Amino acid sequence: MPRAAITGLGAHLPDYILTNAELEKLVDTTNDWIIERTGIRERRILKEGATSDMGAKAVTDLCQRRGISPDEIDLLICATVTPDMLFPSTAGIISHKAGAKRAWGYDVEAACGGFLFSLVTAAQFIETGRHKKVVVVGADKMSSIVDYTDRNTCILFGDAAAAVLLEPTDDPLGLIDYVSYVDGSGAPHLHMKAGGSLKPPSVDTVLAREHFIYQDGKPVFKAAVVGMADATAEIMARNGLTGETVDYLVPHQANNRIIEATRERMGLAPERVMVNIHRYGNTTGATIPLCLHDWEPQLKTGHNLVLAAFGGGFTWGAAYVKWAYGS
Repeated sequence: MPRAAITGLGAHLPDYILTNAELEKLVDTTNDWIIERTGIRERRILKEGATSDMGAKAVTDLCQRRGISPDEIDLLICATVTPDMLFPSTAGIISHKAGAKRAWGYDVEAACGGFLFSLVTAAQFIETGRHKKVVVVGADKMSSIVDYTDRNTCILFGDAAAAVLLEPTDDPLGLIDYVSYVDGSGAPHLHMKAGGSLKPPSVDTVLAREHFIYQDGKPVFKAAVVGMADATAEIMARNGLTGETVDYLVPHQANNRIIEATRERMGLAPERVMVNIHRYGNTTGATIPLCLHDWEPQLKTGHNLVLAAFGGGFTWGAAYVKWAYGS
């Protein structure tokens, strides 16, 4: 049975940079407080356009860098919590805008665990032998659901898109193993109050500012620390990995303290953790592929990567990937 290997990367970042200094003018916060609590210094904001616009540009970038035509893509999965609209799927819109005319696809909504869940789902389409080129796009315009009067959440999120290409390989490379979990009891701690079938949009929900992210920070932080650390420990134990044999941890970029706790649990040196939260903030579905994109020049064939994420819902998990290209 073939394995699914990541064979290409693409990304798109909006031009506008929202700094901590600018946020100091909007809410009662300071640059030092934000950096101490989160590690974030700036984040990108899409002033005009939709999630699909960023996603399509990431797919175009991927195709150009990999040297393939969008027509070669069999399947496109989009991990997002900020779809252009409830339907049709943002994956379909991205495929249209990027020229992936032969691809079918759909969206995966698993909050910050969305890219990881989409990756392991996409890999199984490759493993069956039915698909040869599958693209997973993590894309979110988080600024569209952020309340910029709420100092607890507006400092955290940014906008971005990044994509990976999966192709079959018979070599001992690619996605080796994964663990994925979901616990719906975490929903009260991190959610959007209105806009779904439980509480449809109305004048009252808009006036009550219920179409923005709601987060109860302490229980989310505690669950994220435990969830990401436990998932990485489990994937390492299952595959005989140690802090010496893991080349890179690729963590979801939610909070520097969560990343650090996961690193310590794994026994990894700091230089073997991909961190770009200071530049982009939490871009939800885009954080992990954006890390891979930024670190691509350092990656070599056979590198052992552990991907880890935690998101609202709660969703969390980890994956063991043996990198498939590079020097």
